Amino acid sequence: MGLTTQNNKETQEESSIQLTGKGVSEGQRQALEVIEESREKEYVHPSFGGQLFMGEFKPELLFPFPEQSEQDKAEADELIEKLTVLLQTKLDPELVDESREIPEEVIEEMARMGVFAMKIPKEYGGLGFSQSNYNRAVMKVASYCGSTAVLISAHQSIGVPQPLKMFGTEAQKKKFLPRFRQGSISAFALTEPDVGSDPAQMKTEAVLSPDGSHYILNGEKLWCTNGTIADIIIVMAKTAPKIVKGKEKKQISAFILEMDTPGVEVVHRCNFMGLGGIYNGLIRFTNVKIPKENLLDKEGRGLAMALSTINVGRLTLPAACTGAAKVALAIARRWGNERVQWGMPIGLHEAGREKIAYIAATTLAMEAMTWLTSSWADKGGVDIRIEAAMAKLFCTESAWEIVDMTMQLRGGRGYEKASSLKARGEPAYPVERMMRDVRVNMILEGSSEIMKLFLAREAMDPHLKKAGDLLRRDVSAGKKLKAVGRLLGFYSTWLPKQWFKSLWGGSYKELGPLGKHYNYIEKWSHTLSSTIFYYMARYQQGLEKRQMILGRLMEIGTDLFAMSAVCSYAESLQKKNPEDKSPMELADYFCAMARRRIELRYESLSENDDRQANDVAKKVLQNDFMWLEKGIMPLPGPEVPPLSK
Repeated sequence: MGLTTQNNKETQEESSIQLTGKGVSEGQRQALEVIEESREKEYVHPSFGGQLFMGEFKPELLFPFPEQSEQDKAEADELIEKLTVLLQTKLDPELVDESREIPEEVIEEMARMGVFAMKIPKEYGGLGFSQSNYNRAVMKVASYCGSTAVLISAHQSIGVPQPLKMFGTEAQKKKFLPRFRQGSISAFALTEPDVGSDPAQMKTEAVLSPDGSHYILNGEKLWCTNGTIADIIIVMAKTAPKIVKGKEKKQISAFILEMDTPGVEVVHRCNFMGLGGIYNGLIRFTNVKIPKENLLDKEGRGLAMALSTINVGRLTLPAACTGAAKVALAIARRWGNERVQWGMPIGLHEAGREKIAYIAATTLAMEAMTWLTSSWADKGGVDIRIEAAMAKLFCTESAWEIVDMTMQLRGGRGYEKASSLKARGEPAYPVERMMRDVRVNMILEGSSEIMKLFLAREAMDPHLKKAGDLLRRDVSAGKKLKAVGRLLGFYSTWLPKQWFKSLWGGSYKELGPLGKHYNYIEKWSHTLSSTIFYYMARYQQGLEKRQMILGRLMEIGTDLFAMSAVCSYAESLQKKNPEDKSPMELADYFCAMARRRIELRYESLSENDDRQANDVAKKVLQNDFMWLEKGIMPLPGPEVPPLSK
């Protein structure tokens, strides 16, 4: 995703400020334009992360920590208990992984329970669960079987139910939503064999029939999770372009498609490193007729709908990752006490202690971010697109680190399959399967790299809006001069404010011993905001290519958000049980680690090897180092032409 500008007025001229800049090809321009026109431009509600990036720390948005009501919690308790019993008695996750199949009787029983209708409103026959309750269910399932968790979440987090709830007509909702209480399974088809994060290059096309009664769909979709068993899917496709001010504008639209429609073919079921039971595949559409009334929202709104759906869908990944982290913590605790080396348990050796402390403290931070974003989604009044992306980035990367550390603690037993451990009489801890299952979370629903670019675009947006007229090519010199005056007026007070306020912060006595960390966050919010502005001024349009710098800045912001969440969460836990100081202790240690990361990343903004890394990588792509590849067996497929020098 590129970094372009968009003014509040949302006119075409304003949206093309950086799309026509120096060095931007026509293909890049189209790609950036499609993405930019589809993103949400305005923040109707306050955003904790958005304000943090502008140097405004707003602790009142997350302190005191928002709690799920007992009444709401009770609505899901019975289903979660039944689901737990079902999985424990009817599903062997190791067998699912090996056979690549979730037992039909398990899927059918989950359907009878209403698992596939957890987020469907009650008026359409669903259970009407809150995001918090839904995430409780996903966390429980993910802690046991990743493939089953994906079946549930791909169906409801990004499948048909979510976009239909958000963008469907009443007629569409009445027709399709009740089917999910009856057990229908859904999927979302966006990615194509040659199209990943660049939807402007989409080839799947839907052409309106001459009589206007239906669309004719042709194309292929890859990595469509649940697609091989789905009954109904959302499919994204090109529709007829529009001409705006003499220029052709690509249109991407979304359609509700019944999978038993003639011309729909499941070509291949993909087999991955992990998640053996995931029903993911390549789907081909050949002259598929889609009724016009199955167009979701309107033509050209498909990508905007997809981005909005994914913003909500990302809230589930932190819950799933936290479930895995909790399992890793339990395994590390048991094994750290049980395994004795050189006269004492490995958990008491300093190398073991460091891992166990990291796992425990980071798991608490993951849980804090999960329940905070879930609560915000339920209660409304807060824009969470930035926070959802931060939670996704932090929790997916932390889960990988935690499982990796757990495997290291377990040694050879961590690398051994749980089924093999069980066969020779040892506890079947599934560390090996967990490692394979959690790795994909840093890739799907927006890779870590895409998350950082998304966050960077949102962080820079307020500054880009203020500079609108100054950046546009078609604005008169007089208007540009006025723009300069406005910018000087704003930044002459804003920049000194950020610098001075970075020197001190509030006391936050209500947080007790954790108040010092809120003081730190407040001061760093000013440092972060002024640093973002500095690099924008220094590199201007070239900043989008400085992905290492942008990544470090966004990682700093993400750690500040994690610190904010975990301190508030720990205080709320401690208040419920005043005798137990452990939540405060864990939060304090997490913040100590986060502060060290923040300061190292800040230092590496100026002291780094980025230029050398770029030069070396370029030479690799130019085939300058092919001599290093000698001595291995040939790779499959044809050789790729080298990068032009």
